Amino acid sequence: MKTSIFLILSIFTQIGTGVAQERPPHEIHAAMLYNFIKYVQWPNEGETGDFVVGVIGDDNVFNTLKQWYDGKPKGSKKYVIKKLGSASESSDCQVVYVGKSKNRDFDTIKSSTAGKSILTITDGNGLGQKGSCINFKVVDGKLKFELNQATVNGSNLKISSQLSSMAILI
Repeated sequence: MKTSIFLILSIFTQIGTGVAQERPPHEIHAAMLYNFIKYVQWPNEGETGDFVVGVIGDDNVFNTLKQWYDGKPKGSKKYVIKKLGSASESSDCQVVYVGKSKNRDFDTIKSSTAGKSILTITDGNGLGQKGSCINFKVVDGKLKFELNQATVNGSNLKISSQLSSMAILI
């Protein structure tokens, strides 16, 4: 667990110093998304089956996640990285990443995921306040993330204090 926290902190440090800027943004988002998952607890965590990460609106993030994590174990489950064609497909996922090109569809995605244990992660101005669980945000040239505690609680998810301590809390 401490190694993962170190990895997240080192990613943030590298981003701030410009070292990680050699990596494409989609790789940084994919790595951070994967690390966010490690610090979230879902109510059905112990069940077997698939752990579905849906991506809509960013083919580069989808392709990176698919290459790096698809089929890998997550406890008693395995990761399935799925490209979503529409907002309605998001209700079958544990995680939904909404890329910038689909930010306008966030309200529909939010309606599809409401009341379900789905971690929504977005990359758009104001989407944290609109109800995304986690939203990427650039502050003073550094990549940060917002955490909407009310949305997380409404999704019946538990976020570790280590992750929430690094977030901009909403």
